[in-house]
Amino acid sequence: MQSPILAPAAMLVLWSMVVLVWVTVTRFAAISALPKDQLRTLSKTGTRGPDLERVLPERTNWKSHNYTHLMEQPTVFYAAIVILALAGAGGGINAALAWSYVGLRMAHSLWQATVNRLPVRMFLFTASSLCLIALAIDAVRATI
Repeated sequence: MQSPILAPAAMLVLWSMVVLVWVTVTRFAAISALPKDQLRTLSKTGTRGPDLERVLPERTNWKSHNYTHLMEQPTVFYAAIVILALAGAGGGINAALAWSYVGLRMAHSLWQATVNRLPVRMFLFTASSLCLIALAIDAVRATI
C-alpha cells in the first residue's frame, strides 16, 4: 500500500531510534565518568534507567526523558496515520499535518535534550499536539 502519510510516520520511527542511540551513548559516557562511590549506591541487581537519574547529570537525563516522550503521545500519531492511510485519506492536508507533527516533535526533541527551557518546549509540544488533534479529527471523519 502506498500512501504519502506513511512517510512522516516512518521518519518519526527513525528519529525515535536516533534518540535511543543518543540516550545510550550519553548514558554510557556519563556512567563511565561517575566516581566509583556513586556507582556503589546503585543496586547490584535490577538497576533501571530511573534509578540512574539520581546519579547522572541533568543534561544526560533530558535525553532519556525525551525518548520516553517519543514512546508516549506519538503512539496516538501512529494510530491516526494507519487509520488515515487505510481509509485512503493519507494525502493532501493530512500528509502536511503529519509532516508538521514530525518536524515539531523533532524540534521538541532537540530543544528538550539540549536547552530544555520550558516556554519554547511548551510551544513546540502544543503546536505538535494541535496537528495531532487535527489528524485525529480527520481520521474520525474518514471512517464515519
